[in-house]
Amino acid sequence: MRSIGELARASGLTVSALRFYDRSGVLVPALVDPATGYRWYTDDQVAPARLVAGLRRVGMPLAGIAEALRHRHRPAAVHRLLDAHLRRLEDGLADARRELSRIRALIDPEETPMTTTRLVLRRADLAAAVDAVRFAVGTDPELPVLSAVLLEVEPDGVRLVATDRHRLAVARVGGRVDGSPVRALLPADAVDAVRALLDTGAGITPDAHLTVAPDRVEVSVAGRPVTAAALPYDFPDYRRLLHGQVGGAPIHRIPVDAGALRRALTAEGAPVLLREYAGVDHEVVVLGLDDRGGLCVLGPDAPDGLRVGVNREYLLDALDAGGGGQLVLELDGPIAPLAVRRPDDEDVFSILMPVRL
Repeated sequence: MRSIGELARASGLTVSALRFYDRSGVLVPALVDPATGYRWYTDDQVAPARLVAGLRRVGMPLAGIAEALRHRHRPAAVHRLLDAHLRRLEDGLADARRELSRIRALIDPEETPMTTTRLVLRRADLAAAVDAVRFAVGTDPELPVLSAVLLEVEPDGVRLVATDRHRLAVARVGGRVDGSPVRALLPADAVDAVRALLDTGAGITPDAHLTVAPDRVEVSVAGRPVTAAALPYDFPDYRRLLHGQVGGAPIHRIPVDAGALRRALTAEGAPVLLREYAGVDHEVVVLGLDDRGGLCVLGPDAPDGLRVGVNREYLLDALDAGGGGQLVLELDGPIAPLAVRRPDDEDVFSILMPVRL
């Protein structure tokens, strides 16, 4: 047996950290002296403690550390957790750089050059990305920042994001990028004009050319441009919602046929609940699991178990935005967001906020 001090020296964790992980149920001592409360550990706990120390040093959340320990004998599962955490760190660094650039511009606008970046994207890919997020654009006149699509240019493409607070849609398009990362908020009417332009380019050219600056966006197809002023608002930090998922791994990932699910949701007599919001009744469907672990639409009197309520119209929109065919629904529980993903493209997905049942 090792004392708590000996395990601290062997693992790189402090004594106070070991006490914290004991209270959290992550790394529980093998024996606690009932008289003194002193903690003792076995030699077999040195390797898990070192794993905890390493994950702690790179800022892994507590829930992610616990999950990594549970799956430490399944390397592939732990590697997925590490990859998800690394993406969060990279996204956070990119966000910090963008925010610092914005702060510099506020401090000294005359000395801070306006970032302009040019992109070449496949026309069809950009059109599909617009279709994947357009349904989630907000329409509340009191929240003009949400009546737009965020263009977030990255070193190898652009991410499109839209949300109305009740749902979030994200899509990414890879392409050639010439310039620095930049973000611009494109108004909904300009988004629709761009989408129409992309259709007019069908059969003429495979590419769309974009010029993106914080204050304006131009999209050109076959020499025909659409230019729009960007909205002067700060888009909400949508990544906080994405990072809230434990280790990036949902409890249930359920393959579904979008067409079959749509038919089940719209069939005559399909079970729905009415929930009032802002003076308007909305139809809510309840999703759960059948005996084989597949997705099913539950009635209002279904027995207790995994039951997730979502706005039926929003779910139908998300199924359509997913492009039909096979999709994956991710369920974490009745108060966690429901994610709808394309199984072949993890960069395109929708998130729907749950409705309290």
